[in-house]
Amino acid sequence: MRVKPLAGAVGAVIEDVRLTADMDAARVAEIRAAWLAHGVVFFHEQDLPPAEFLGLAKRFGTPVEYPFVQGIDGFPEIIPVLKLPHERVNFGGVWHTDTAYLDRPPMATMLVAREVPEAGGDTMFASLTAAWAALSPAMQALLKPLRALNSSARADVSKTREDRLKDSAKAGAPTQYEALHRVMRTHPETGRPALYINSGHTARFEGMTEAESAPLLEFLFRHCTSPEFTCRFRWGVGSLALWDNRCCLHYPLNDYHGQKRLMHRVTLAGDVPG
Repeated sequence: MRVKPLAGAVGAVIEDVRLTADMDAARVAEIRAAWLAHGVVFFHEQDLPPAEFLGLAKRFGTPVEYPFVQGIDGFPEIIPVLKLPHERVNFGGVWHTDTAYLDRPPMATMLVAREVPEAGGDTMFASLTAAWAALSPAMQALLKPLRALNSSARADVSKTREDRLKDSAKAGAPTQYEALHRVMRTHPETGRPALYINSGHTARFEGMTEAESAPLLEFLFRHCTSPEFTCRFRWGVGSLALWDNRCCLHYPLNDYHGQKRLMHRVTLAGDVPG
């Protein structure tokens, strides 16, 4: 197994490994160590039909269901991340961490490519650990005691799920989720601090209005996606990404109109950000 960093702050490609649901514990531990070190790890040319994909995910954590969209037939934990040729908006097409509006957001997300466009459809990632470290001591001191409200009803991110809600909405799901989380969270495994806000879900600081919060949030949104904190991944059929949802943002690019893109996604249970 070879681990090749993709960028300075985040991301690594792991080569010469075959992902399976019955990998030995030592190999799982190796992959997990690389994942914790790099925030997101990538694999190419993996043969992972749904049962094998879900079994693999269970080696790294506990799969949980997505609140809004039904899973694929027979696998409620695996949701389709789909854009059809006639659609103009892609699923989750803003910088975000997955379901930050839940009290216990996912620890990790695992995404495997089933169909990809001829060109385009890359995903960008950003390190919230690097973003926090690059802030001035005065800004860190200002942010440390703050909490922020994260909502599933933010207009930009709500729009990115509308197409899937039309054809595969989960029956009886609440229309909105909200959760307060610390703006600086400490990673429970590495101990490293991270800036835990995202433009998709973070609406305001606790005790402040959205108007009062907006100037500082807009600065932080721009800061945490600075190019030096990011990497960009090009998918092929069978490519897989495993990212740490506690300290990484991601952004699927919407540059392939007229083509189909289908991914399968599993999220793994997390804890209350601390």
